[in-house]
Amino acid sequence: MKRINFLAVIFLLSLSFSGCHDLLNEPPENTLITAGIDYTISEDLIKPIHGLYGRIYNNQGFGNYPIMSVRGDDVNAGGLGDQPQLADMDIYRYYRVWWMALDAWNVLYQRVFDALNTEVELNLYKNAGADETAANRYIAETKVIRAFFLYYMSQLWGDILIPRTGDPTDLFILPLSTQAEVMQHISDLMDEAIPALPDMHPGDRTDIPGGVTRYTAYSMKARANQMLKNYTKVAEATSEIIRSGHFALEPDFYELWYNNKGKLNRESLFEYQYSVFGANTGTQLNCPFNGFFGPQRWSPKESRVGDGWGFFEPSLKYIKFMIDRGETVRLETTVLFTPRGIAEIQSDPAYVNLPGWISNTTRSGDVLNDFERAMFSAGKFILPSEQNHPGRNDLSAGKNFICIRYAEILLMHAEALVQGGTVANAPLTALQAVNLVRSRANMPELSAVNFDVIVDEKFAELATEWGHRFYDCIRWEKFDELSYEGRTFNQNLIFLYYPQEAVDQLPVLRGIR
Repeated sequence: MKRINFLAVIFLLSLSFSGCHDLLNEPPENTLITAGIDYTISEDLIKPIHGLYGRIYNNQGFGNYPIMSVRGDDVNAGGLGDQPQLADMDIYRYYRVWWMALDAWNVLYQRVFDALNTEVELNLYKNAGADETAANRYIAETKVIRAFFLYYMSQLWGDILIPRTGDPTDLFILPLSTQAEVMQHISDLMDEAIPALPDMHPGDRTDIPGGVTRYTAYSMKARANQMLKNYTKVAEATSEIIRSGHFALEPDFYELWYNNKGKLNRESLFEYQYSVFGANTGTQLNCPFNGFFGPQRWSPKESRVGDGWGFFEPSLKYIKFMIDRGETVRLETTVLFTPRGIAEIQSDPAYVNLPGWISNTTRSGDVLNDFERAMFSAGKFILPSEQNHPGRNDLSAGKNFICIRYAEILLMHAEALVQGGTVANAPLTALQAVNLVRSRANMPELSAVNFDVIVDEKFAELATEWGHRFYDCIRWEKFDELSYEGRTFNQNLIFLYYPQEAVDQLPVLRGIR
């Protein structure tokens, strides 16, 4: 039964692409019309790529983001009394049989196969004589999307299988690729994709507003080479993004996260998009993670807006780190405080006298009450209730989910230069890049910058986002930072166990981890 279930998940999900027909039954490539689809129509090229984005936004799986991001010293698992395996993962205790890890494995591979099968369909149009330039542009998009999900698969499991075709049965014969090989594959994919992608901000695209552009690809190339510690390539990729002039930091850090103006902001290079379509009732698209992050039993200014589930809380270590730095807007934005949480901070004699602005009432008037599952909530994911469209009562209804933003690019650029990366006529020095980020956060400019400064700046800026802090600490081998609040970390705890169902089906995974 396990064989049928696991194969069915990968096989059936990978065939759910927008053409709504079975590629296994496709006629030869030079057939122009089949199953009611005329592949010569250039205007229809957009349909497969629209379908791919729809699946990315609407079917993330509940195991996906949480396990990517819960292990850093910036964030802890909440949810006391529920999902104990997630709480165990937060203290580096992993399981081979766990629905959330299997869900992440399946969904991430599903997205990779979705992208590959979309590429197959786009090639049907291209080979039938549809607009070759448009086809190549959309095919390049599928490569960036594939790279995005392979990147996170490898962050979770290290050595993984890299599918090269849309046939999921390839998983049974593929060799295992090391994490370094995965990152090199991503870098090479981006080199293939970049020339065909539009030279613009994602929000400026008229065919697919918010769709990836060549700078999304450059960001994935930078991320992959950062993992490879090829800092010159990181500096080159980030320099292309900075030089483009298409991107800028949102002037107000708080507004980036707490206002719908954050959607397709000039700071965003890629985000999952959601909408209430400007209507009080009817169809809406909501991020499946909103409830996961949100506070329970809050008293929102707009009382109609519902609660969250209380599963994800910024750590005391992060909060004290930010207080010590004199941070205001980044701390206020990242952490929602409850009375119990404030009391817990003050139980440390060094933090009895907190800044006066720290309160369980947000600047927009939402009140955080005590709840059992956590002492704090992760504010970057919670839209103030007054921002909910009239008639929409779901927590953070319609809020987009930011995946890659310009602040990360600036800090990658600074790190690459400090680590010895070189680039001709660099658009910013490391110091300039760091000071741009600090200035936006109302922090004083620095006169010099070094590696330790960048480590701290990334901690302050990117906390609770996509596991950045955990993966940075791994890359820097700062394992001692991850041994905090009673936890003990070592290099044997970097990667998760492969899900047992995957091991049962894929012999190449057996006896490894």
